[in-house]
Amino acid sequence: MVPPRLVLLRPRNADNLGAIARAMKNFGLSDWVVVSPNPQLLEAPGLNRMAVKAFDLIESVRLVPSLEEAIADCSWVVGTTMRSIEGKQRLTPRELATHLGERGDEKWALVFGDERHGLRNEDLAQCHALSFIPSADEQPSLNLAQAVIVYGYELAQARRGEVRASSPVLADDAAVRQLKHAMELGLRASDFLRDPRDDRHAVEDLLASLLRGRLTRREAALWTSAWRVVARPR
Repeated sequence: MVPPRLVLLRPRNADNLGAIARAMKNFGLSDWVVVSPNPQLLEAPGLNRMAVKAFDLIESVRLVPSLEEAIADCSWVVGTTMRSIEGKQRLTPRELATHLGERGDEKWALVFGDERHGLRNEDLAQCHALSFIPSADEQPSLNLAQAVIVYGYELAQARRGEVRASSPVLADDAAVRQLKHAMELGLRASDFLRDPRDDRHAVEDLLASLLRGRLTRREAALWTSAWRVVARPR
């Protein structure tokens, strides 16, 4: 089990970002990406004030304009939210750590939304699974940096006790997107999809069954090639 890439969508608070860098140092995390941050965020004084002994992470953080770019090379993407979405697996941090030990991903992402609104519907649609931190109904949400600490601790504990077995390379997000596009074209060409309103749900449901089976990079390429053949004009 490898450590996650932390993906922070639209963060607003420099203190949180600095505290996250410190927490990453605490738990052996180094890969993080910030998507569309507040333009002044990386220049705010709170950033360095909170990033105790983690200034190298502040220097190495990658800025990208979209979630799609941040997760393109990840084979599994987990969105953090208290919401439940039909068809998407929902795990606590400890369950997530256990599940990861069985998957063997080479790169995977843990996605956090902004401090005010969390992850939007379009963000969650790009996640393969969801994770939540159980908390009291009176105050269900945690501060962003505090949430990172909880996940960092649980994942670090799991890594300390693991013995990693060799496994096939799983399909990354870019490969899954190519497969999804080829599947849509093939299903339309074969007249399986006739009602445009049902297209998106049918394709996503079919794709979800492949992802549950830990789709490998080689398998994704084969499926993509097969659907492209189906989509060719007869």
